[in-house]
Parts: sequence; structure tokens; C-alpha cells
Amino acid sequence: MEITFNNRDPVYLQVVRYFKEQIAIGNLTAGQEISSRRELAGLLKINPNTAQKAYKEMEEQGLITTERNFPSRITTDEKILNSVREELILEAVSSFIASVRPINVPLEELIKMVSEKYSQPEE
Repeated sequence: MEITFNNRDPVYLQVVRYFKEQIAIGNLTAGQEISSRRELAGLLKINPNTAQKAYKEMEEQGLITTERNFPSRITTDEKILNSVREELILEAVSSFIASVRPINVPLEELIKMVSEKYSQPEE
């Protein structure tokens, strides 16, 4: 489990985003048991309170379920699981659009550039 933390966003939200990304790409699946809060804090070298806050946020969003005396698990709610990928894509697209809109690039040119860049292998 590797997360490169940035200095802009709260650490607990970065942890939540990491879990969402892992769900979106299929590394975490419905019903899968996840590390305890204390284990996660140790793995990521973060404060246990930060791990607790991340788990609380994920529980509130319905991403994980936690029952008394049982490990937390990824939700089995397909609607929530399917929405995670779309949420991440829309977030990235919105950020991208906000950054290029001031340049006034014609939409056709922008789509062509995105298509070409997306088709290239990662560097």
C-alpha cells in the first residue's frame, strides 16, 4: 500500500481517495476485508486519529461497513461501487476543464489533443 501524500489536501481525504481509486481499478472488491485503523496508520505512517477519520468518512460515504468486533469491509452495495469510478473521472475532467478553459481552446482541438495523448503509452 503506497500513497504519496501532497501538502494541499488533508491526509484523511487522500486516504479516502486512495481507497476509491483501488475500488475503481478493482484492487479492492465488494465485501473484501480491509486493514484495521491501527494497521493502516502503521502501514502509511500516519497518526491513528487520521486513519480513524478516514474510516469514519468512508463509512459515512457508504464505501465501507464496520460491525462491532468485526473487521471493516468494502461495501457490497453495487450502486455505490459503480459510482466511485464515475466520481473520480468527473472530478478529473472538471479539474482539467477548469485549467484549460481560460486558454479558450476550441473543443474540437481539445478533444483531438486529449485523444492523441490518451492513446500514447505512459512515460
